[in-house]
Amino acid sequence: MKMYSKDLNFYYGDFQALHGVNLEFAKNQVTALIGPSGCGKSTYLRCLNRMNDLIPISRVEGVIMLEGMNIYDSKVDVVELRRRVGMVFQKPNPFPKTIFENVAYGLRVNGVKDKTYLADKVEESLRHAALWEEVKDRLHSSALGLSGGQQQRLCIARALAVEPEVLLMDEPASALDPIATQKIEELIHSLKKNYTIIIVTHSMQQAARVSDVTAFFYMGRLIEVGDTERMFTRPGNKQTEDYITGRFG
Repeated sequence: MKMYSKDLNFYYGDFQALHGVNLEFAKNQVTALIGPSGCGKSTYLRCLNRMNDLIPISRVEGVIMLEGMNIYDSKVDVVELRRRVGMVFQKPNPFPKTIFENVAYGLRVNGVKDKTYLADKVEESLRHAALWEEVKDRLHSSALGLSGGQQQRLCIARALAVEPEVLLMDEPASALDPIATQKIEELIHSLKKNYTIIIVTHSMQQAARVSDVTAFFYMGRLIEVGDTERMFTRPGNKQTEDYITGRFG
């Protein structure tokens, strides 16, 4: 799995939110996007599965390649793209359905009707999301009865059920308490065996704990990218160093 952006510019109307971003993502690695609020990291993340298409005045220049295909090519099926590049949002957003139906949703949308296959995939996805043991006896209860941390893991299971290649996470633990956050971080660590993960986080500590590669954004530009340990101990750029050491942001 190879995914990268080349010379990516993004505009909201006349405002340019991203400037010439070149960034490559390695298979089975976690890349953390860090930077102060409003620096373009979530905007960039949403470009990777065309979530920004939903904003009428938005416009993209440059390319984002996934396995040799420019995802902004007019021939690309956006629904299929979002199956391959799944997304988990900042706030848990389970559907007002049962736990089972939340996880099965994407499969049903993709035309899966086989009940045995659905049941197997739901169990497998919940296991991958480290949630099965907690919910196996209440699969037909409302997902809205779960705790915040469980709801977020359910949303991860929902994303995993359709077998994506890439998993985007937009501050997946920012609305959670420390114990739930730790579970999400442990989950990210285990998931990278099978997925390429790109996470936006406000937390320096979280980026240091969960990622292999860190990319620092500032004012819509990618300032520096590199091995996480090096970025946090020997950043090559003064701006990166100032941000990581808390001089601004």
